[in-house]
Amino acid sequence: MRKVFLPFSKPSISEAEIFMVVDVLRSGWITTGARATAFEEEFAGYCGAAGAVALCSATGGMHLLLTALDIGPGDEVVTPSMTWVSTVNLIVRSGATPVFADIDRDTMMVTAATIEPCLTGRTRLILPVHFAGAALDLDPIRQLAESKNIPLAEDAAHAAGTEYKGKRIGASSTAIFSFHPIKNMTTGEGGMFCSDDLQLLERIRCLKFHGLGTDAYDRETGGRAPQAEVLEPGYKYNLTDMAAVLGSSQLARLEDFIARRTRLAAYYHELLTAIDEIIPLEIPPYSMRHAWHLFIVRLDIGKAGIDRDTFMLELKKRNIGTGLHFRAVHQQKYYRETMPVSPGALEATEWNSERICSLPLFPDMTEEDVEDVVSAIKDILSP
Repeated sequence: MRKVFLPFSKPSISEAEIFMVVDVLRSGWITTGARATAFEEEFAGYCGAAGAVALCSATGGMHLLLTALDIGPGDEVVTPSMTWVSTVNLIVRSGATPVFADIDRDTMMVTAATIEPCLTGRTRLILPVHFAGAALDLDPIRQLAESKNIPLAEDAAHAAGTEYKGKRIGASSTAIFSFHPIKNMTTGEGGMFCSDDLQLLERIRCLKFHGLGTDAYDRETGGRAPQAEVLEPGYKYNLTDMAAVLGSSQLARLEDFIARRTRLAAYYHELLTAIDEIIPLEIPPYSMRHAWHLFIVRLDIGKAGIDRDTFMLELKKRNIGTGLHFRAVHQQKYYRETMPVSPGALEATEWNSERICSLPLFPDMTEEDVEDVVSAIKDILSP
């Protein structure tokens, strides 16, 4: 058994990146400024996006999107229940109703076929989720949204560096990214709103900083422009320069991070093939590049003779950390009690919600770490 605990995720922060953050601290300008503007331009360039707005979280980006689209009471937003709760929380807080689309059982992503039955005359937004580093099959979803004249925005929290049919996620339409510490690149906490809708970008830029007509930083004056006025009530979701300089450096390393994650994921697949009780997610059949944000498996609880929570506890006893991405939103206490879903309506979502487990995966892991994880799994499942 391992003597040192292996977390399921850990950010890869270099000494050079620490120095860059310290340099910003010494600069005299530590909030939103030139570094944040540069990070926006760099990330937009990396994705091929028309523009980008740096934010303090992807959750903030989702809030701004709902506000910019004037989504509120009487409206419906179609999204999966297999997602982090923040998105659904914001839909509810806006006064709108979340409508859950089921997922493909083996990729754990929604499809055009699972979304279409959820659409009604009240649907104001389709919000699908790229999952674990894999890309949604976007073309059919985009065609469906266009045919119904419904806005589409992509939850790309898991998808920095993910590609679909030769283009990076964020290159087309609207996508919101997360830079939380467990993601493929991090700013500590942060997010990025990318879009090819320039009018929407300007609204997001205004709303993210109190509704001011100019940003927090004016490059010509080196400070806040004195003529800045509130154009509409806004929020405070700006990203600091301290976070942005880390993001710029992490972005420069992102391709190396993904390459390393890809090698580790391939080794997991090789070693797990012989364990019948473990079912990895399927790689989607369409053209895409997986960024391997997470390595998710499902436990065959019938063959294993234990449930998923016990399995995770046993791994922890063997100094192996795991994650749960995610317990379905509609199965959380608040949503069970206030928005009950009919039994069987989200069959694939519920099947996965009971069985999923995220195994350790981060760039600084070694092949020996992967072997330790698989060895612990075999030990738990051995008769």
